[in-house]
Amino acid sequence: MTTTGKQLFTTLESDGTLTVEITETEFPDPTGNQVLVKMEAAPINPSDLAILTGAADLENADYSPGKFVATMPEPFNSGQKARHGQRLPAGNEGAGTVVATGDSDFAKALMGQRVACVPGNAFSQYCIADAAMCLPLGDHTAEQGASAFVNPMTALGFAENARMDGQNAIVHTVGASNLGQMLNRICQEDGLKLVNIVRKQEQVDLLKSQGAEYVVNSSDDDFMAQLRAAIDATDAFYGFDPIGGGQAVDNVFKAMEQVAVGKMSEYSRYGSNQQKKMYIYGRLDLGPTILTPGYGFGWTLSGWLLTPFLQAAGMETVMRMRQRVLDNLTTTFASHYKRRVNLEEMLTKDAVLDYRAMKTGEKYLVTPWS
Repeated sequence: MTTTGKQLFTTLESDGTLTVEITETEFPDPTGNQVLVKMEAAPINPSDLAILTGAADLENADYSPGKFVATMPEPFNSGQKARHGQRLPAGNEGAGTVVATGDSDFAKALMGQRVACVPGNAFSQYCIADAAMCLPLGDHTAEQGASAFVNPMTALGFAENARMDGQNAIVHTVGASNLGQMLNRICQEDGLKLVNIVRKQEQVDLLKSQGAEYVVNSSDDDFMAQLRAAIDATDAFYGFDPIGGGQAVDNVFKAMEQVAVGKMSEYSRYGSNQQKKMYIYGRLDLGPTILTPGYGFGWTLSGWLLTPFLQAAGMETVMRMRQRVLDNLTTTFASHYKRRVNLEEMLTKDAVLDYRAMKTGEKYLVTPWS
C-alpha cells in the first residue's frame, strides 16, 4: 500500500534548463527503522537554495501554477554537471506527524508523535525519514520544531568546534541572521566571546538589545577600526563565514593580523606568528572568494559543513547537542519567519525572488497542507 501526496522536484538539464515543479508522488510504506511523516512545516534555508534555485535567472523565468522553468548560466551549469538530468527532491528539514512506521521497535515508538526530521525532501506533503534522525517534539508545534536541526545544530557546532580547537572567541560575519542570533545566545550561555559583523545600524541595535557586546557594522566608514578593536578585546582569531564570495574573509584576516602585529615586540617580514582561522560554511555570494596579501602566512581557510562535523564529533556529542536544542526550542533556538506559503505559493515569482534574496531575518516557512 502506498500513500499519495504532493512533492517538489528540481531538475537541471545539460543545456542549463532548470525546472522546479510540484507533482503528485507515491510514497512507499516505511520499512525497518523508517517512518512516514505527514509534513506540516519546513523552512527554506540557504542550504536548500543550492539545488532549488542556484544562480538561475529567476527574474526572466517562465512561471505557471506549481512550476517555474529558468535558465542556469555558465559557469554554474557546468559546475553542476553531476546532477544533469536528475530529478531531485528538496527541503533539508521540517516537522510533522508520524503516520506509519517500519517494524523496528525504535520506529514504532514514534507512531502518532510530532517530530522534527531531516529527510532531504521536506518540501512535500509526506516524507520517509530515518527514525534515528527524528526528534520527538512533545508539546511543541510543527512550526516551532520545523527549524530544529540545521540552524540550531550548526550554531551549536560552531561553539563545539571552537572549544575543540582551544578557542574562547569567535568572529561571525552575518551576525543578525537567524543562525547568528542563535549563536549570540549560545555564546552568552557558554561564556564564549563573539564578534558579530552586520551590515546595517538596525542590525547593530537588534543584537545589542539581545545582549551582544561586540557588534561591528561593515557599512560604517570606520568598519575596519571597529573590527580591529573588537578582535583586540576578545582575542578572536577564529571565525565562521556564510558569505563565501567577495572579501568578507579577507577583511577579517586583515583585521586579525593588524591586531596581532600591534602586539609584536619586533618586526618580521613574514608577519605575525598568530594563527588565524576562518571557515566558510555557505555561499550567500556566488562570486569568487577574494584573498589579498596583508596577513602573513599564519592563516588557514577551510570549508565547514554540519554533517561531516557531526560524524567527527561522535554520537555522544550529537545526542547532547540534540537534547539541548529540544530543551531550548522556544528560547535559545527559536526561529522566526517572514511569510508562510504552501507548495504552490512557494513557486510563484514574488515568493521565489523574495526568498532567493536571502535577506537577514526574512526566512520563509513552507506549510504543505495549507
